[in-house]
Amino acid sequence: MKNIKNNPMYFYLMILTICASSGLHVWRTLFDNFAIHAIGLDGHHIGILQSIREIPGFLSLLVVYILLFIREHKLSALAVLILGLGVALTGYLPSFSGIIFTTLIMSFGFHYFETTNQSLTLQHFDKIQAPLVFGRLRALASGSCIVISGLMLLISPILSYKQLYIVFGGIIMIVAGWSLTRNPAKKDTVPQHKKMILRKKYWLYYALTFMAGARRQIFIAFAVFLLVKKFDYSVQQIALLFLINNAVNYFLAPFIGKCINRFGERKVLSLEYGSLIVIFIAYALVDNKLIAAFLYIADHIFFNFSIAIRTFFQKIADPADIAPSMAVGFTINHIAAVVLPAIGGLLWLVDYRIPFIAGAVLSAVSLFLVQIISSQIALHGTE
Repeated sequence: MKNIKNNPMYFYLMILTICASSGLHVWRTLFDNFAIHAIGLDGHHIGILQSIREIPGFLSLLVVYILLFIREHKLSALAVLILGLGVALTGYLPSFSGIIFTTLIMSFGFHYFETTNQSLTLQHFDKIQAPLVFGRLRALASGSCIVISGLMLLISPILSYKQLYIVFGGIIMIVAGWSLTRNPAKKDTVPQHKKMILRKKYWLYYALTFMAGARRQIFIAFAVFLLVKKFDYSVQQIALLFLINNAVNYFLAPFIGKCINRFGERKVLSLEYGSLIVIFIAYALVDNKLIAAFLYIADHIFFNFSIAIRTFFQKIADPADIAPSMAVGFTINHIAAVVLPAIGGLLWLVDYRIPFIAGAVLSAVSLFLVQIISSQIALHGTE
């Protein structure tokens, strides 16, 4: 880990990851209570909003063309600044149309940062280092969310929604602005293609990315909403749940990176998807608020295993394909994500359990697909 920490790109991505994670965490912590209690939204509104939130992810392929005009690490910092702006503005527009607008701004920032973050990690760290960096950055993201959760518990009874959004969003914008002045890129990095790349040999990466996006968005859209709607969780209780969740992931995320190096992507992802089948079914059936909270934490533990999809891609990818392929991968990840939350919101009105059963089915399909990862690495693996 010493050589990794001496890499300027690690420090750069660490700062931006902390900012982006903190901003998204503030948004998520306040969102359901803000939507229900300040705006008066219901399940079908949430489904529509979550679908709209994923439109910028669907448009991540545009990163390839933006890189014609701005260097990738600069775009990464600019994206975090835009995320902070979206968070800061949210409390000023307490209406359905207003939250759609601010959600789009926040989401463009977050998704474009995630695209460039993943690309820069795969470009600047080798196949042994990359899983460790992904794991460590996930841990730092969780650590920053622990701090944010603690602050939210302390100040949410004192400050209004508007004040909470502007304070946290403003801090993120300041740090991101400073990051725009830095240049951590290595001079010997392989130049990236400035066009969209789709290759037949990457089909399994595309398929796993699509399925991961589909099942993940079901949980993001409806898991916390269920906690607030069915079990009446308050802002303070949601903040406490997020604090516990991030404390667990702070310690586990680096270990997952080591597991990928030791056991390989197929075994790690098989454990993830096998466990998620159980979690989704249990979430559909649970009637106890503490068990529901435990399931939420368990889902996030196994979500960390998804970094193995990206390290699998690194092992089969041509080095010049990384940046455009991460952009295309994010778009593929969000094809289902744009549609499923809205459909799930309508199905919620029929029976709230249906979206979670669908998540179990999607996890089962992913479990089947990951069984051929090893053969794909053997066939297309690069040095």
